Amino acid sequence: MSLISRWPLPQGRRSAQRGRVVAVAVAVAVAVAALAAALVQPVAARAAAPPALDLTTSEAVWIDRNTVAWNGDESAASTQLLSSRKGTIKAQDGSLTSSDERRLRLGRATLTDAQKARFPHLKDHTAWSVDPRDRDRVREALRGQLVASQRAANGAVLAATGVQIAGVLDDVYGATATKADLGPTFHGHGRPTLAVWAPTAQDVSLEIGGSTVSRKTVSRKTASGKSVPVKTVPMKRDAASGVWSVTGPGSWKNKPYRYVVKVWAPSVREVVTNKVTDPYSVALTANSERSLAVDLDDKSLAPGGWSGLRKPRAVPLRDAQIQELHVRDFSVEDRSVPAGDKGTYRAFTDKDSAGSRHLRKLAEAGTSYVHLLPAFDIATIPEKKADQAVPDCDLGSYAADSDKQQECVAKSAAKDAYNWGYDPYHYTVPEGSYATDPDGTGRTVEFREMVKSLNEDGLRVVMDVVYNHTPASGQADTSVLDKVVPGYYQRLLADGGVATSTCCANTAPENAMMGKLVVDSIVTWAREYKVDGFRFDLMGHHPKANILAVRKALDALTPAKDGVDGKKIVLYGEGWNFGEVADDARFVQATQRNMAGTGVATFSDRARDAVRGGGPFDEDPGVQGFASGLYTDPNSSAGNGTAAEQKARLLHYQDLIKVGLSGNLAEYSFTDTAGKEVEGSEVDYNGAPAGYADAPGDALAYVDAHDNESLFDALAFKLPQGTPAADRARMQVLAMATATLSQGPALSQAGTDLLRSKSLDRNSYDSGDWFNAIHWDCRDGDGSVGGSGGGNGFGRGLPPAADNESKWVYGKPLLTSVGVGCPQIEGASAAYRDLLRIRTSEKVFGLGTAEQVQSKLSYPLSGKDETPGVITMELGDLVVVFNATPGTREQKVPDLRGTAYELHPVQAGGEDPTVRSASYEPESGTFAVPGRTVAVFSRTS
Repeated sequence: MSLISRWPLPQGRRSAQRGRVVAVAVAVAVAVAALAAALVQPVAARAAAPPALDLTTSEAVWIDRNTVAWNGDESAASTQLLSSRKGTIKAQDGSLTSSDERRLRLGRATLTDAQKARFPHLKDHTAWSVDPRDRDRVREALRGQLVASQRAANGAVLAATGVQIAGVLDDVYGATATKADLGPTFHGHGRPTLAVWAPTAQDVSLEIGGSTVSRKTVSRKTASGKSVPVKTVPMKRDAASGVWSVTGPGSWKNKPYRYVVKVWAPSVREVVTNKVTDPYSVALTANSERSLAVDLDDKSLAPGGWSGLRKPRAVPLRDAQIQELHVRDFSVEDRSVPAGDKGTYRAFTDKDSAGSRHLRKLAEAGTSYVHLLPAFDIATIPEKKADQAVPDCDLGSYAADSDKQQECVAKSAAKDAYNWGYDPYHYTVPEGSYATDPDGTGRTVEFREMVKSLNEDGLRVVMDVVYNHTPASGQADTSVLDKVVPGYYQRLLADGGVATSTCCANTAPENAMMGKLVVDSIVTWAREYKVDGFRFDLMGHHPKANILAVRKALDALTPAKDGVDGKKIVLYGEGWNFGEVADDARFVQATQRNMAGTGVATFSDRARDAVRGGGPFDEDPGVQGFASGLYTDPNSSAGNGTAAEQKARLLHYQDLIKVGLSGNLAEYSFTDTAGKEVEGSEVDYNGAPAGYADAPGDALAYVDAHDNESLFDALAFKLPQGTPAADRARMQVLAMATATLSQGPALSQAGTDLLRSKSLDRNSYDSGDWFNAIHWDCRDGDGSVGGSGGGNGFGRGLPPAADNESKWVYGKPLLTSVGVGCPQIEGASAAYRDLLRIRTSEKVFGLGTAEQVQSKLSYPLSGKDETPGVITMELGDLVVVFNATPGTREQKVPDLRGTAYELHPVQAGGEDPTVRSASYEPESGTFAVPGRTVAVFSRTS
């Protein structure tokens, strides 16, 4: 089942998706109307219609050197591929014209089983085989315009369309090209070789030297004032691989360069000459104007202690506790960070900053990884500080519920320093806006310093990587891949248009060289930057085979050979199932169910929705869940239904949470709230199985991330408006506990333990520092915050209208009435750290197999008489009670009568006085837990 209605969309994709849905609906309506009109036309009128000669589309798919798939005209007497080196083929007045076309004859054939398996979306297409007499001209035909055409016996053209060529390029060049070293490589005596895969190009040359400032400048001046001319150097084409390369002198090192590629571009239907940066760039000038011929092994780029860096202990993925953090959010409003370091990689090296101190506290408690939101080269942020716009208003002067803050932020958003970064420009270069100097290799050094500093603080580093799309395609300014090999790196739809289901121009990692780029890029980050893990954005748009190829390549890295142990690098991603690839339409996807058992985890939305309530796209954000008062503390939202409906939904949510606590195991067996013995896969989640994992570690638990409202903001919408600040903080901790105390890895958005708010913004990808910055010290809050003066970011005005205006009617009264202060913020963080200590010190939370989970984990009170709002979990020698109700609840477990338990020593000696009042009475086996509290009890005998 497609999860399009459930998946959390980064970078403003929700709005774009709504626009596409509307557009699709309109297109469908128009198509239906056109079809209806055609059907009522007289037969003679239809017969007189002009032939289907549309060269703006590419409906023929050349899948290998011998085979084309195309549903053309069944009445045609002949079918052929036309090629034109100059791109002169045109459709005019029902015929085709050209000054230099050549033909490849095609004969009717049948797709083989292997071809249908390789291209399942084409399995019902008609196959055409290239005439053996013409097969020696295939390579040459691929280097110009291609048109598939059909003709009647009298020579009249019946149909014509452009041709998609990714499959044939893989067949002809892939075996050799996938083994090639691309980008800049350095050999003996420091001589660089620059290589680019461009098999369809008619010519490629290297432009080296020149300006580091402007695309239009043809030379630059050195510090001594001497002009450094641009040199244009021919490159040599390898016929077997389609790779163009050139080796230069050592003086090319660190020089700016770009490729000059002459190639047929289907997007504009002409032969173009593109001056383009290297898809395999490892360094860039500011604003990605030029690639730099840099050797990442150069010792001058290594911070002190880099070669001997000692990593924190490698934590298996099933035990990982992860903080998701945006580089700029970390420090941009931290008053303890030097002004020049704010918002940069270097801020992570400021050991005495409030942010660094807090991260160390989390690491000491059990957090094992910091997951950095995109930090590769981003297309949407001006890299030079002088070019970055800032709001020209006194944002702090406006009321907590004003719309003026968002209005002012929106005016500068397109040119400010902020974006989540899901706009990958160059995949394997650090983002320049996060460097103190974006021009040159400073960003390389500072990124490494950041990794080193986090490692020294006890935290391994995960990178958020986005290989599923590019910010643009065709001849657009920020298009790179499609300017080098047009029509190859992007995934194409049936008509040859670029798919955009991810938000933007989808890539096609099912194609060999895009798949290679993914693997090569990941290996570079791991080996050259010592990154400890990778989170794949929209991983379901990747083939499973591509992600497993990444895993295999990482596993081959060794400390002796590469300076890192690749087997200890963790992988996880978004396994959502949607778009043109949904339900394995084009390949076996890297989706939740398909990745089970591979050691690569996927985010689980099942328990997330049950804990928070409703779903990310509810019109009414007040729909409640387990940790937001459903049934036990109802709000005024009509979306919650009657009391009976609320109770039924709450109990079902509790079953979903139980599956989540098991690690989302498909075959974990327990008694559900209806009294039936069920497996995880038999519990319903919006029509899909709740349990899909084969082993602990297959599913990653979370209750908030950068997408959608922060947990605090979601609870602000869902808890009754008059809920006291202390109770809001307690429900926040309880919600986090459902992920922290589950089997398998858990992720939390940085600052969530500090009750982080984005002032109700559900999609803050471009909302600037004002709505996104983390306030590590609650005393740094300003007077605009929710009437309380607390520093968690709440009450900074109504959130940006673009994605939130429909929710303003719900949010406006909250922004002036809901508030928390330092006691709640610091208390919640301390309670969360206690849960981390329990999670990491009790090995039973990190069981290795499904069989062990089945043996150790049970829900002794689950069944028809289960208490709504309370989950009691027995896990080895521990009993955990999640009490989401407002009052104390007693949970009597008859099977435990006579067994001695006590409140876990961490909580008994912790800073939460409420949980310290939890008790256990052994004679009856009764656990008493205060309201809005999670209590962990340990067996004493």
